[in-house]
Amino acid sequence: MKAPDILIPHLSRPVAILGAGASGRGAQALAGAMGADCVTYDETGVRFTAAAASGHSLVVFSPGFRPDHPWLAAAAASGCLCLGELDFASLAWRGRVLAVTGTNGKTTLTEFLVHALSSAGMTAVATGNIGRAFSQVTAERDGGAPGTVAVCEVSSFQAETLSHLRPEAVLWTNFAEDHLERHPGMEAYFRAKCRLAERAARVFAGSSVRSFAAGFAPGVLRGADWVESERQPADPGLAGTVFADYPQYENFLVAAAWWRSAGLDAAALRAAARSFRLGRHRLARVATIDGVAYWNDSKATNFHSVEAALGRFAEPVVLIAGGRAKGCDCAGFVRRIAPRVAFCCLIGETAGELAGHCEAAGVAHARCATLDEAIDRAAVAAPRGGNVLLSPGFASFDQFRGYEDRGDQFEKALQSRAGSGNLLNTLP
Repeated sequence: MKAPDILIPHLSRPVAILGAGASGRGAQALAGAMGADCVTYDETGVRFTAAAASGHSLVVFSPGFRPDHPWLAAAAASGCLCLGELDFASLAWRGRVLAVTGTNGKTTLTEFLVHALSSAGMTAVATGNIGRAFSQVTAERDGGAPGTVAVCEVSSFQAETLSHLRPEAVLWTNFAEDHLERHPGMEAYFRAKCRLAERAARVFAGSSVRSFAAGFAPGVLRGADWVESERQPADPGLAGTVFADYPQYENFLVAAAWWRSAGLDAAALRAAARSFRLGRHRLARVATIDGVAYWNDSKATNFHSVEAALGRFAEPVVLIAGGRAKGCDCAGFVRRIAPRVAFCCLIGETAGELAGHCEAAGVAHARCATLDEAIDRAAVAAPRGGNVLLSPGFASFDQFRGYEDRGDQFEKALQSRAGSGNLLNTLP
């Protein structure tokens, strides 16, 4: 692959890759495809120092590195060109880019757009924060054909350092409290996402984005296509699809706004909605044991998503919640969900704090050392005909490898308890 002109002067020295995860591995693959040597630095392996920085001209960093990280400061002081992994990939990508962001729903919307575009006969690929690094996709596709659409999920961590990625459109589903362990407040979190929106030809954004824009950045999103995505009446045409109810209905409304603007067939989008299936760990009933339904919503890593899940149930549920804190208002969260929760089984690093807030809000609860213990306690607390919901509201990395691992362990534990007369994944 021919390197972009802007990068050629920087490839005579090895490229420094900061981070050994999916983004780092993708960046290494793309740099290698350009004929460059690479050295990977990671806080659990070879560490990047000022002396090391002098041996590089280009540094590509993973989104886990904050803009003020000392390794980036050392690289800048040595005169290195520092690029986030998305920016690095965008310089080599020859196809189209459609970006998706939001506090919740962005993975589902990314997957749905790829499904809909592919169903309409176009070539589309999901990439970015969804788990497939843009650099990896760019390397594998040799820069991408001009007509290929990269539907790129972009987190605030990725957005806040962007300098080169220029999507033809950004679809911004919603905005709510999250990631305050990284951003020093809601306004900083919002402005990080605005950095992506500012770089797009068009922005399609939901109702909550408009509300926060009015307070935080009234002039930044001027000219955005605002989508009335909240409190809209049900669409009979979506009955029986995953988009029939909120929060997924909001995803469809934002997608439809962009779809219309692109001149694509509305009937094709609805047909795609009928054939689309949600990925795992997104509010799915996965078992019924002794008359109690168990739901896996492990992907719910913030309060907004838990509250949306609870809104799907007519009666209060037994909730399994907790994990690694993200700097948000736990007391306010517990107060808001109290009427929707019959009993709360608390896990992970935040279990103690949540227990105190549950006590103050009058929510019956139990602290559980493990997910297994939480499932056992939930089985006792749930009445026949009731629901047990794993919707943690926090990051998973205190006890698990990720939200997928957390959800997998939940389902495996249920399978071991179910017995031969009960099956997983057999209910809608």
